[in-house]
Amino acid sequence: MNRVSELRPGKSRLEDNFPVASFLVHPRNRGPILAFYRFVRAADDIADDPNLSNDKKLVLLDTLERELTGSAPAGPEAEPLRISLAERGLQPRHALDLLEAFRIDVRKTRYRDWSELMGYCTLSAMPVGRFVLDVHGEAKDTWPASDTLCAALQIIDHLQDCAKDYQTLDRVYLPIDALSAHGVGVEALGAPSASPELRACLIDLGDRTAQLVKDSANLPALIADERLSLEVAAIRRLALTLLDRLKRRDPLSEPVHLGKAGFVLAAAVGAAQGLFTRAVRGNPARLLRDGR
Repeated sequence: MNRVSELRPGKSRLEDNFPVASFLVHPRNRGPILAFYRFVRAADDIADDPNLSNDKKLVLLDTLERELTGSAPAGPEAEPLRISLAERGLQPRHALDLLEAFRIDVRKTRYRDWSELMGYCTLSAMPVGRFVLDVHGEAKDTWPASDTLCAALQIIDHLQDCAKDYQTLDRVYLPIDALSAHGVGVEALGAPSASPELRACLIDLGDRTAQLVKDSANLPALIADERLSLEVAAIRRLALTLLDRLKRRDPLSEPVHLGKAGFVLAAAVGAAQGLFTRAVRGNPARLLRDGR
């Protein structure tokens, strides 16, 4: 296997926890976001493929980087993003950060503490939000709140997929010190169901993640583009809904992902709340950008 395109595809965007370029995003911005998503998904599939050696994974990730930066002919994963970046006058920095995160996934399987996990999220999650904001021409002062939200979304994925990550890839994103504080080791993730101690650990980590979501509460108001603001409001509601499910469900033995109806309902509630807030308070970010 010498090309990324020969890999079997992993998840589609329809299987993700959170919307990717939904109808709320203006059509003019949807194409670049989808090109970014498909590139990142290809890299993610490489890092998560249990049939590839670590050396082969790193070679393929390096190939993707060369294709994106123009030092090699672009394949079907990189070419659409290269074109989108050129059309918008954007640099590939966010995609390159994500490639580095996937290299970390290949080399690293444990995280010592929350700080180390957040350091990983700096590369694995925060660049996603920054790219979307850049595509929309949003101000850089939106980045801190976006970084906080994106880190939360990444950790939610880690919490609900903790058993699968451990059992299929021997990869544990739950901080080792958090597990130790509850008297459990990583081997607890291999059980058919979570022990009371592991459940307590997951709930504590979920509470800490919920605080990240709350810390991003001002993000929709900071975004000038109304449609993107509503999408972000929907994503925040979905995140809080999933965290509530993680409190009530055992991710080792019960599904945590929302079904289609639950996904649509939570997203709709979040978007409606965002629309109401903008109607009542106005949008100072847009007024400032428009010079009014």
